[in-house]
Amino acid sequence: MARLDRARIRTAAQYLEELEACRSEADAAAMQRYFKTGKGEYGEGDVFMGVRMGDVFRLARQSLEMPLSEIETLLESPFHEARAGAVSIMTEQYGRRKASDAERQALFDLYFRRHDRINNWDLVDKGTVWLVAPHMAGRSFDLLRRLAQSDNLWERRSAIMGTMTCARRGERLDEVYEIVGLLLGDREDLIHKATGWILRVAGDRDRPRLLAFLDTHAPTMPRTALRYAMEHLEKPVRAHYLKLGK
Repeated sequence: MARLDRARIRTAAQYLEELEACRSEADAAAMQRYFKTGKGEYGEGDVFMGVRMGDVFRLARQSLEMPLSEIETLLESPFHEARAGAVSIMTEQYGRRKASDAERQALFDLYFRRHDRINNWDLVDKGTVWLVAPHMAGRSFDLLRRLAQSDNLWERRSAIMGTMTCARRGERLDEVYEIVGLLLGDREDLIHKATGWILRVAGDRDRPRLLAFLDTHAPTMPRTALRYAMEHLEKPVRAHYLKLGK
């Protein structure tokens, strides 16, 4: 098998040309529906080329030497797949063993400077799980606290998903649960899902703490968040907490 050239694509124009070769009108129509791009939906106005995410990520792995200025140009594209590619390139560059602290900080800064273009759940989740959350693991959560109170849905999702590394490690759980608490009453289903996901992950590391949280909050928390949080609990335990909300 030929070795992957991780520096083959160096400009936004090259990346877009590669995407163009992979596009499908049928897939574009399906993606427009899946990502809720209709009027009044969370992805309103987003535009899809119809490129499958496997191809988007494959091309990102061939773009590891793309400079930040070119990544930012990709983020400015109206096409969702171009922005997904930009975020994927950022996470690939951040995760390189040879990446310096300064390079990682620059990628982190770019994520938040252009959060206006990281504007759907898949883009947020890719960027937070593999870039923002690892970066925040050893730093103050003050940024996440501010984002949790933002009027912008995607910034609030970044706030909760930015705790993922700590939740997975079972570290700083006081602060993880604090961020969950700030968002527990959120009106958006996409935040309910994310808070439940983080609770489930944190619960995998510290089950008694999750159960104590549910003892207090199960009666009033959103049903979607509760169901996500309980996915790894036994059926009788799940049934118990679901009844508390009735």
